[in-house]
Amino acid sequence: MGEPTVKTKEGRSATPSPITDEEADATGAPTEASREPAADPAHERSWLARARSPRRPRIWFEILLIAVSYWTYSLIRNAVPEQRTKALENADWIWHTEQLLGIAVERSINHSVNSVTWLIVGMNYYYATLHFIVTIGVLIWLFRRHPGRYAAARLVLFATTGVALLGYYLYPLAPPRLMTGSRFVDTVAHHETWGSMASGDLKSMSNQYAAMPSMHIGWSLWCGLIIFALAKAPWTKLLGLLYPAATLVVIVATANHFWLDAVGGTVCLMFGFAVSYVWYGSLPAGLPRATGEAPPRRRLWVRNGGVRDVHGVLDAPDGVPETARETRETPAVAASRGAHTAP
Repeated sequence: MGEPTVKTKEGRSATPSPITDEEADATGAPTEASREPAADPAHERSWLARARSPRRPRIWFEILLIAVSYWTYSLIRNAVPEQRTKALENADWIWHTEQLLGIAVERSINHSVNSVTWLIVGMNYYYATLHFIVTIGVLIWLFRRHPGRYAAARLVLFATTGVALLGYYLYPLAPPRLMTGSRFVDTVAHHETWGSMASGDLKSMSNQYAAMPSMHIGWSLWCGLIIFALAKAPWTKLLGLLYPAATLVVIVATANHFWLDAVGGTVCLMFGFAVSYVWYGSLPAGLPRATGEAPPRRRLWVRNGGVRDVHGVLDAPDGVPETARETRETPAVAASRGAHTAP
């Protein structure tokens, strides 16, 4: 009696391959255990699945959403009671603590940069304008070049800004320039420039005691990380990293923030990335660039030199002919398949 036979694709009989799951795993071939079950169509059609799937953004909706969101943020931020006494007490405590720890560098930077008129005037305008210009520019770039990642990146920004409002309410903080007896220089007032919504004629339009956390850092770091992760040119990536670093120097030199406010802004940004990750199941860079594309494949090395992605699909190692790459089989698996097929 011979071994049982099965029909091949061409209709010919063949004996089943004696390769076990253990042997197949050793050669790198996908086994039954490594294959994921098919997606549930009912789940894919659910509203939650659709909401969490990257979709091409609509420009009219995005403009309206950003405008309304920023108006709401400004309204809530400025509606927080200006607790001047408490804000000054908190500022004194932070400054005293930094001095005890030997990390109180803000006043030295403020005085040094203020002595160079052209530099501090430039920083005043930097503080007042680039905060909005660069952030909007990155959003437009994402909208045009990375539509599949746009919604996730936007959610990071919105969640970061939203949680910052909680910080303004719970921890009112005066900026260094408003402290009494600390000898900080309000660079906008000193040089009579338009450089801060919280100085001069514009101070009535902004809550002056909402310094913690710093959204100048939160937004600039968001811009920098997005550019570094998604841009292709090395010089662009470098600019992405330099932008939040330059912003940190500016907010300290103009006496608008303690450097610990920047730490608060960074924590808020981490929260924003966490929210986006929970909702989309990936960081923005891990999502497909355009809607309808498959996400970038994450790969794991296996013993035969090939790479297996998270779904158990095997890629041929370097040096394998293109025919083997197209069938996603290693030479050993292809040979064993041919040896056990009846002529």
